Amino acid sequence: MSDVKILAIESSCDETAASVVLNGRTVLSNVISSQIDIHTLYGGVVPEIASRKHTERINRVIRESLTQAGMKLSDVDAVAVTYGPGLVGALLVGVSFAKGLAYAAGKPLIAVHHIEGHISANYIDHPELEPPFPCLVVSGGHTHLVRVKDYGEYEVLGMSRDDAAGEAFDKVARAIGLGYPGGPKIDKVSDEGNPEAIDFPRAKVGDSEYDFSFSGLKSAVLNYLNSAKMQGIEISQSDVAASFQKAVVDVLTEHAMLALDKNGDKKFAIAGGVASNRHLREAMEKECAKRDIVFYRPAPIYCTDNAAMIGAAAYYEYLKGEFAGPDLNAVPNLRLGQRS
Repeated sequence: MSDVKILAIESSCDETAASVVLNGRTVLSNVISSQIDIHTLYGGVVPEIASRKHTERINRVIRESLTQAGMKLSDVDAVAVTYGPGLVGALLVGVSFAKGLAYAAGKPLIAVHHIEGHISANYIDHPELEPPFPCLVVSGGHTHLVRVKDYGEYEVLGMSRDDAAGEAFDKVARAIGLGYPGGPKIDKVSDEGNPEAIDFPRAKVGDSEYDFSFSGLKSAVLNYLNSAKMQGIEISQSDVAASFQKAVVDVLTEHAMLALDKNGDKKFAIAGGVASNRHLREAMEKECAKRDIVFYRPAPIYCTDNAAMIGAAAYYEYLKGEFAGPDLNAVPNLRLGQRS
């Protein structure tokens, strides 16, 4: 089969991204226009502003992506786009632009699930990786423990019942005065703190051993801060950050290893924005090494939202002939494995 070049577009939250990916594994270009500086002013992503900025930037980002790849639109074999889950206005910008682009160029359109994109980011840095394998997806909006049965086929083993891990990072970072985005800032400041200083809870979901819950942990941190303030106790920002982060990492690692121990897998992957957290990566690597399990993780640039991961996932849809029509719409609450 001849080479397949896919132009991919990602706009599910606050990054406007475009990439050209060859055969699902080789990135020819990867352009990301971030809005972090804008949303930092508000302490988090403002959906209306995100949508407006996507509209302003998407044409330039796509042009730059094609230029970096040394291609024209006519050279690509398909156009791929994230259609869910995410912020509905932000998704609509990417979906609408991709539909117009595909129609004008006479190229097939491929709809990609955002979480499937995160999982597929592992194929870029690890071309030898093939299903089946379990994958922990940890980001600002999602915490999923998934069995990748085949390309495009997934079984969700567990997921967060409330706050996603990344969401908890952002809320706790704001509470201790670190600001937005919380994940990288907690990761950095925790190096100066004692992770054993405060015994924060590790929640278990009674009716599902693989599900997660982080709202109680977030509340425990807020209660600790309020109690210390009322008693006039000095708060160590770094100790709170380190202790909170350890609680999250412990839960994520414990659930993942439980699944590995029960199912006898010999390879394991992580994905999503929180997968770039150094402490999580080190904990997972250590536990996998104990079990003689091969541990896969994407490079940090492919952990956060990007279009290269969308192009990687789209390749396998292209091979199956799974194309979207002109009626493709954004699905903000799209479940993994759902087709809409």
